[in-house]
Amino acid sequence: MGDNDSDDYWVEQPELAPDDPMRSFLPTSFGQKSKEANIAAQIEQTRRQVPQPAAPKKTRPDVDRDSDDDSDDDSDDSEDDTERFPVSHEVVLKTHERVITSVALDPAGGRMVTGSLDSNVNLHDFSAMTPTTLRAFKTVDPWETKKSAKTSESHPIQHLEFSRMSGSVFLCITAHPQAKILSRDGDVLTEFVKGDMYLRDMNNTKGHVGEIANGTWHPSDPNLCVTAGADSTLRIWDINNKRSQKDVIVFKSKAAGSAGRTRMTAIAWGAPAQGGSSVLVAAALDGSLVMYSGNGPFNRPAAEIREAHRADTWTGGIDISSDGRMVVTRGGDGLIKLWDTRKFREPLIKVEHTSTSDRFPMTNIRYSPNSSSIITGSAAGDLHILNPGNLRPELVTPITPGAPIVVVEWHPKLNQIITCSANAETHILYSPTMSSRGALEVMSRAPKKRHVDDDPNFTTDQSTGISGDSIITPGAMAGTKRGGVTASGKSRDPRRPQVQQITPFMRSQPDEKHVAENIPLSRMLHEDPREALLKYAEVANKDPKFTAAWKATQPVTQYAELSDDDADEGPDKKKVKR
Repeated sequence: MGDNDSDDYWVEQPELAPDDPMRSFLPTSFGQKSKEANIAAQIEQTRRQVPQPAAPKKTRPDVDRDSDDDSDDDSDDSEDDTERFPVSHEVVLKTHERVITSVALDPAGGRMVTGSLDSNVNLHDFSAMTPTTLRAFKTVDPWETKKSAKTSESHPIQHLEFSRMSGSVFLCITAHPQAKILSRDGDVLTEFVKGDMYLRDMNNTKGHVGEIANGTWHPSDPNLCVTAGADSTLRIWDINNKRSQKDVIVFKSKAAGSAGRTRMTAIAWGAPAQGGSSVLVAAALDGSLVMYSGNGPFNRPAAEIREAHRADTWTGGIDISSDGRMVVTRGGDGLIKLWDTRKFREPLIKVEHTSTSDRFPMTNIRYSPNSSSIITGSAAGDLHILNPGNLRPELVTPITPGAPIVVVEWHPKLNQIITCSANAETHILYSPTMSSRGALEVMSRAPKKRHVDDDPNFTTDQSTGISGDSIITPGAMAGTKRGGVTASGKSRDPRRPQVQQITPFMRSQPDEKHVAENIPLSRMLHEDPREALLKYAEVANKDPKFTAAWKATQPVTQYAELSDDDADEGPDKKKVKR
């Protein structure tokens, strides 16, 4: 076929049936292919598969048409309840190894921190996660700087909470008398002082002398926070002064046999969203519920309720509504109670709810952002969304069946519910229509392209943990050298000797440079005395100062002249006695 007929030829293609499996191996196009993420499919993959409750069995064979219509209406109502709350989809994070005891998000909703019984705080950034990289970008142990070779000091995380205004720092409370303030990157900024355990009067101690159970931030002042400890005190701190608390509230228990002391288990500090005086409410182990004016003075409580919950049961959940009028508590006696701060005497409503405080004392309860609902977890692993008026469940949905839900949180800007369970899972519930950013933003990104080099099993020697093509400098091992210093000034490199700590006693002692520059004749301490005297020998002979008075009358020293024979004998040659 000639060149002129080049437009008339055609390429013969294999004729395959539409269902032929060979079609999966044949290319459909040539050149570079761009694979874009199917956002709708990714979001649909996170839809929760909630099992519907079984329909009740029919007791009568003759069932009229109206009963069928009622059942359909009930199913429609359940679907409507599900659509009212952002629980249709979920993203699961597995970044801890033990029970997750606390979760907190910053006010903007871009960063989330979780604490666990493994003593670690994991930091998650929604802007850095993709559907295939659901992990924490940093893990922090708040007590890492105090660890030594002899003692490994770590404490379980009790409570985490971002500052309510800026979110630049968060409060970290562990099972220890000292609370910490950490930056949003996990660096320890402030460690509050520990009190003197030998002082009887808690008003005279500068810090807690017992384990801290809970804490929270001031509603409007970003520099103030409060902690509740086992020493029967509530202490208000200024984060700019770690040496002593700003105010101390000593709670005197009236329970028999308590000697005036009890453990403070939970605390909440709230104020009306439109402005007004704040209120401070705390729960004690003796079953008491005490309320103070948030602006002080704190000499005596504004109201106190004895036996608000059963004595010697842990009341770990307490929260204040957005208008500052209602208080909800979840006690260790298996009851949820609703209180009115204006008539702080008797509970308005109380309902039964199985308690998990015997295993997980930090189990909490929370109001929704606009206080239109109350959320909490159950021992069966279900999320309960309650009506704030009568505490009846509006929605009960399983999250982690068989694993109790320990803590819950509802973020106002994201409109997403976060639950943390005893099986070390964090579930972020959201809705594509009602939620924004957060987990929805993560699932709207394209999955990260994975390369064979991303798997360390193929590129790393598992015996040494070193890549095969890595270059190792003499005397160094990859992964062991850590540069920089910790917050206390200790080097992160284990091979570097520890720098001597400068104590107040050492600061009062003058150093060698100061002595040499400011003290006269101090350099003579390092001179040889014989050499120093010989420098003045010639001057002393020419111009004597102390012997000049008898220089002219001093007789000349005369020595006996020895003969040659006597000189030869010398003192060593003695005559032999006969």
